[in-house]
Amino acid sequence: MATDIPPPRPRRPRPPRPPRPPGDAEAQLSDAIRQFVVDTVTEKIAEKSARQTEKIVAKAQRHADHLDRLGERLDALDIWTRGEPGRRQSRFSRTDIATVALRIADTEGIDAVSMRRVASELGAGTMTLYHYVRTKDELLALVFDTIMGEVVVPDDQPLPGNWRDAISVIARRSRDSLRRHQWMLEISDDPAIGPNAVRHFDQTLQAVSSLPGTLQDKLDVLTAVDEYVFGFCMHERSSFHDVDDVDEMLEYMQELVATGDYPTLERFIAEHGLEELWGKFEAHSHDESRFDRNLARLLDGVERSLPT
Repeated sequence: MATDIPPPRPRRPRPPRPPRPPGDAEAQLSDAIRQFVVDTVTEKIAEKSARQTEKIVAKAQRHADHLDRLGERLDALDIWTRGEPGRRQSRFSRTDIATVALRIADTEGIDAVSMRRVASELGAGTMTLYHYVRTKDELLALVFDTIMGEVVVPDDQPLPGNWRDAISVIARRSRDSLRRHQWMLEISDDPAIGPNAVRHFDQTLQAVSSLPGTLQDKLDVLTAVDEYVFGFCMHERSSFHDVDDVDEMLEYMQELVATGDYPTLERFIAEHGLEELWGKFEAHSHDESRFDRNLARLLDGVERSLPT
């Protein structure tokens, strides 16, 4: 006998889960995380924007300072086109003013040069000095052009016809001037160009005018020689004789070499001895013939490199 099996009852669909109430902890945590991310991103964007703004402002300020400084130097050129006060009105000449300012710079450094100090040395009031030079830039223009007057080859000593001899004469005069006024090596701003500076440039062009090659080749030679002269003088200014305690320095070097990290120096010390080697270094730094010897080597290289 067949048995009737009832069909399975259909499952009732589950009702959708009701939304969580606003106070639900999980929702609050999600909202807090979302807000934290938004705040963090906003803060980072603000910081980046502030840094970019600072950079833009700083760059703009540097440009403004540069333009101001350039304007001051250009204004200082007026001293060469403006006539000196008439003899009846003047107690001093520009040469008098420049001589006093240069003496102060040589004895105390360029920072000691001021309108007030120069006027005091001349026995005049500061306002009186403004009758001759209107700004400190004009005062420095006078000083620098006085120095360039020392570099210029006098008219009664014509430049040699050979380019090597001519450029060597100018190089030695430049070196001697820098030795007398070592504070010049500390100057970063180019002074206003005066007549002696232009005369010096004219003479350097004359010195290399017979060289073969292009104008760029000639300017390369002038630049190389100038850089050699300035580099030589800077090295000479801070050479080995400035060491206060040689024994302490030698002891320090000996300790360094003992580490084995300086094999070349160790080899030279083994060959000459530390004290003798140091003495050779010092003798080399004081060798007066070194300037001409290496200048000749530089010019040898120039001569070989130029077209024939």
